[in-house]
Amino acid sequence: MTQKHVTLVITHALRPEDADQYEAWLGKIMPVAAEYPGHLGANVIRPADGQGAWNIIIRFDTLEHLYAWTQSETRKQLVDEITPLLAEGDHTEVRTEAAFWFTPPSPHVRQPKQWKQFLITLLVIFPSTNLVPWVTGALFPALQGSLLLHFINDACVVALVVWLWMPIVTRLFAGWLKKA
Repeated sequence: MTQKHVTLVITHALRPEDADQYEAWLGKIMPVAAEYPGHLGANVIRPADGQGAWNIIIRFDTLEHLYAWTQSETRKQLVDEITPLLAEGDHTEVRTEAAFWFTPPSPHVRQPKQWKQFLITLLVIFPSTNLVPWVTGALFPALQGSLLLHFINDACVVALVVWLWMPIVTRLFAGWLKKA
C-alpha cells in the first residue's frame, strides 16, 4: 500500500553566525530536491530570535518518492557539505498525516496563536475564493453554475493556497506569527 502526501521534516541546529552560510546552502539544495519525482513543495521555518533550530518541511506525493530523495547520493553529498555547521546532525522525521502550515515540528518552537492562524488563512482564502470564480467564469462561460466549474474553482483555490499563497504569506508574516 502506498501512503499519499508524505512530509519530511528536517531539523538542523545552527549557531546564529552560520545562518548566512546555511541560507546559501538551502538555495543550493532546495532546487535539487524539487527536481525529484513526486516533489510537492517545501517550506523553511527559520529560527525565532535567540534560537538556532531551522526546520525544513518537504512534501512528496508518495513514501517511495520521498525515500528516493532522502536516500539519494546527491542528498547525502549535499548534507555532508553542511554537516560541520550542524550542532546535532541531520535530524529527519517522516510524517504521513496531512500537510501542515503552522505546527512547528520541534517542541521548543512556539505555535502561533489560533487567532493569528485564522487571520492568515482568511487573508489567503478570501481573495482566492473570490478571484478564482471570476477568472474561471470568464474563461469558461458555458460552464456557469455547473458542478464541473465548482470543482475547477475548488481545485484552483486549494492549489493556489497550498503551493503559492500560504508559503508566501507565512514567510512574509513569520515575525508577526512568532510574537506572543
